[in-house]
Formats: sequence, C-alpha cells, structure tokens
Amino acid sequence: MERPVREEQEPASAAGAALAEDVRARRPYPLAAMPLKALARRVASAAILATIDVVGLVIGLYLALALRAWLRDPHPVLWGFLWNQETSWLAFLILLLVLVFWQARLYAPREVREGAARVLPSVFLVAALALAFAIGTGQHFATFGLYLTAAVFVSILIALFRASYEAMTEVLMRAAGVRRRAVLVGTTDHRAHLRQTLGASRGGIDYDFVDEIDPGLAVEETLVEGQLHELIVADSDVPEERLLEIVEAAHRRGVKVRIAPRTTELLIERGEYVPGQGVPLFELRPPIFAGTQWAVKRTFDLVVAGLIVVVGLPVWIVIALAIKLSSRGPIFYADPRIGLGERPFKMLKFRTMVADAAVQQAKLERANEASGALFKIRRDPRVTAVGRMLRRQSLDEVPNLLNVLRGQMSLVGPRPLPLRDYGLLSDWHRRRYNVLPGITGLWQIAGRSDLTFDDLVRLDFYYLENWSIWLDISILVRTPFAVLRRRGAY
Repeated sequence: MERPVREEQEPASAAGAALAEDVRARRPYPLAAMPLKALARRVASAAILATIDVVGLVIGLYLALALRAWLRDPHPVLWGFLWNQETSWLAFLILLLVLVFWQARLYAPREVREGAARVLPSVFLVAALALAFAIGTGQHFATFGLYLTAAVFVSILIALFRASYEAMTEVLMRAAGVRRRAVLVGTTDHRAHLRQTLGASRGGIDYDFVDEIDPGLAVEETLVEGQLHELIVADSDVPEERLLEIVEAAHRRGVKVRIAPRTTELLIERGEYVPGQGVPLFELRPPIFAGTQWAVKRTFDLVVAGLIVVVGLPVWIVIALAIKLSSRGPIFYADPRIGLGERPFKMLKFRTMVADAAVQQAKLERANEASGALFKIRRDPRVTAVGRMLRRQSLDEVPNLLNVLRGQMSLVGPRPLPLRDYGLLSDWHRRRYNVLPGITGLWQIAGRSDLTFDDLVRLDFYYLENWSIWLDISILVRTPFAVLRRRGAY
C-alpha cells in the first residue's frame, strides 16, 4: 500500500526550519552519538573484511605451495607447515593486500563496495607488485608460476568468503528489521519513477519509504518528525534555491541527501575547470577514448576477445550444429546496427529467429513491450526453440567477439541499436555514439530490459564519463551473474 503523499501543506518557513536542532552544532560533533555509531559500524565492517582477506591470502598461498610440492613429487602431500622463504615475508604481503584493497574501495560502505569484480584485478595487482619487489630486491624464488597460481587461489577464496559474509549479514539485517528509512522528494511522476528504478533495497538493506513530498512543500517538517536515513531528491523537479534549502535542512538533522541527477549533470563529470573568471566555467570535453586510453582499451579488447574465441571454439561448433539441425537458414545473422560515429555496420550473432523474422516485425509493432527506442517482446513468436535457449543465456551474442577483433565493437560500451530503434532516438541520445559500441555494458548489469530507455542512456553517459580499465573489468566479471539471474533477458 502506498503511503499518503503530502500535497496540500504550506511550505515551512526558513525561520521555523532554523529552530530545528542542528546536530552539527554539538561539540565536538565527531564524538556525538550518531557519528560514533556510524564510525564503529564502519571500523567493525572493515576489520572483519580485512580479516577475511588475510585468511583468504594465507589459505590461498598455502594451497599454491601444496600444489607445487605435489607436482614436484606426486605423492600425498604431508599437510604440515609448507612455508619456506617465499612466505618469510608474509607480513609484507598482508600489508600490500590490505593497502591495494583499501585503494580499490573494497573496504568502502556496503552499498558502494564491489565484490568479485574488483577482488580479482586487485589480487593480481598484489601478485604483480610482490613479484616486482622480489625481483628488485634479489629475493630467491623457484618459479614464477607460484605467483600466478597463488593469485588464482587467493582470488577465488577471498571472493567466496566475502560473498558468504555479505549473504550472512544481509540475512541477519533483515531478521533484525534493519531498514533504510527514506523520503522521496519530487513531483508525482518522478517519485513513481524513482520508486521503480530504486527497487526494494540497496546494498542488501530494504527501503522503507516513510513519505513522499512535493519539493515546494514542508520537507523540513518531515525531517523533524521522524528518524530518517536518507532524503532522495529528483533534481529535475527542484529549483536551485529550494534544493539548497532542502539539503541544508537535511544535513541539520544528520540525514544523508541522495540526488537523482539531470542528464546534463552527468555530462559535466569530465568537465575541466577554466580559471580566471568571475563565474566558474567548465569546459565539457567530448567523451571519446584517445591517446593512451584508446591504446589500453583496444589492447585489452584484442587480447581478451582473442582468448575467448580460441578457448570457446568447441562451444561455437556445438551451437552451430544445433542451429543448423533445428531450423532452416544460416548459422549466423548479420544484424544491421549503428556504431561509432553513427555509421552502420553488420553485428554478427547466432541466428535465434526464423529466416524471415525481419519481414514479420512490422506486424508485431503493436505488441512491443519496451519503451522508447527499443523493440522487445517477451514471447516473440519468431524465436526458435534453440534460439530461445541461446537468448536466455545470452549465448547468441558470442559472435560479437568477431566484431571486436574487426575493430567495429568493444568488449564494454554502449549497446549498439538496430536501425529501427536508432530512427526513434532523440538528439540528446546520440552522444553515446562517440565511442565503439560494446558487447556488454552497464545496461546488462543494472536492470537490462527492465529499465526505461532514457534510464539506459543515462547509464551510457555515466560509463562514458567515468571509464577506466577497472570499470571494464568489473562489468565483464559481473555480466555472467546478470545473465544467470535472467533479469530482463528476453
């Protein structure tokens, strides 16, 4: 049942808001009850996670040493203490691991820290630094393979331990009734959109939307009435002066403010400050990959795509036989798409539909279930039995790797649209075509077909403005889990 929305109250006066107790006025504020509790929770969480990481490091290194001992002498390993001079500097490895994980924000608050997607590259960075240190200091070691093997074991163990910790604490928080009490601020339509896109929980903590308020009404009064954790504002609804008043009132009560930004605000992420003016000016640079960024991304694409093609060749053969034996038509489908610079190209996919699917689409337009410039039907009658299975696991997209090797696509980037969908784009959508389209991206790991098209484009903008090779690795690692959940895949 939806909670009543305040639409008829008079705005609270600034004087009345100023009478509310300001938690920041307590001296000293860091020693007040709320900051101390938050600090205690953060320290406890970081300490537990660091302990988990150290245990994973020790066990993973031990397993790597045991495997090496067994390979040298294939008799049952005596599970004694296998440490030798490689582990005489274990304390250094522990310190290095914790520092790298801290830099990678793996000890950040629950809602923003990454899982296995960030653990894997961080552990391999630790291994690379440890190897460089060993070579640089003349340390004696028998084989380079120990570092790679240990990195694999440590990555798997830490990822499993952390996933278990997250699952266990999530269950305990729900059993204890821990909820994130929040108020939505915005017009009726934007509040409904926020509820839909936010979902029921974040970071494993369920939302409790205690109120919904129009931005021109008594937000301050609601802040005084109840113990809230967050104020979530649809920024496009709120004038600048009013937004500043709302933020100040929330901070006065110790309530966090989350803002759903305008699309233009996403574009200023790469803005470069231009000094020397009375008004702050930011030059908006085009979101393109150039210089070292392009070289790093392209090299990464070629290496990873080439490895996947070679390793996955037997699977390709099985899929090709299944397609050929189950329906008439070619094995591959060259789907016309729009790519870099709004130029068309042929995106290769395993064929999942009947041979004349394109001809039948015009008759199915009324059954389209997607919004905006997307065409999706949950039970599309043109999809074959084998095609339905391939789509469910997203295996039909695997031949996109050939487009990556050709330089037409990247492993990660904005998803290329069919010609029909491209023709329905608004002008502000076209900024996504400044980079190579991707096989996967934030669309695939953040809701997939369940989000509106405008939301998906905003995710593209966020990716373009915040790209790093670590973001690409994170998206690639998380994509299989999104596919397995089958959320929005049809």
